[in-house]
Amino acid sequence: MDTTALIVFIVQLLRLYSWVLIIRILMSWLPNINWYNQPWRTLSLLTDPVMEPFRRLIPPLGGIDFSPILLFVLLNFIISALISMVR
Repeated sequence: MDTTALIVFIVQLLRLYSWVLIIRILMSWLPNINWYNQPWRTLSLLTDPVMEPFRRLIPPLGGIDFSPILLFVLLNFIISALISMVR
C-alpha cells in the first residue's frame, strides 16, 4: 500500500468517525435512551473516550456539552492537513 492510499484511507476513517460523532450527539438529545443497551453502548464506547479530554477542557455550560465542537475543529484540521499532504 502506498502512502497516498494510506492517507486517503485514514481521511475516510476520520470522516466516518465524524458521522458517528454526529449520531452520538443527536442521540444524546433524546432523554429516554439507555446508554447501557446496544447499539447505544457501542456508540458510547466509540465516542466517549475521545470526547472526555475535550470535556475536561470545556465543561458543559447550562447542561449543554460544547466539547464536540472542539473535537470537530481538530478532526477537520487533521483531515485538511492529510489532504494537503496528498496534493
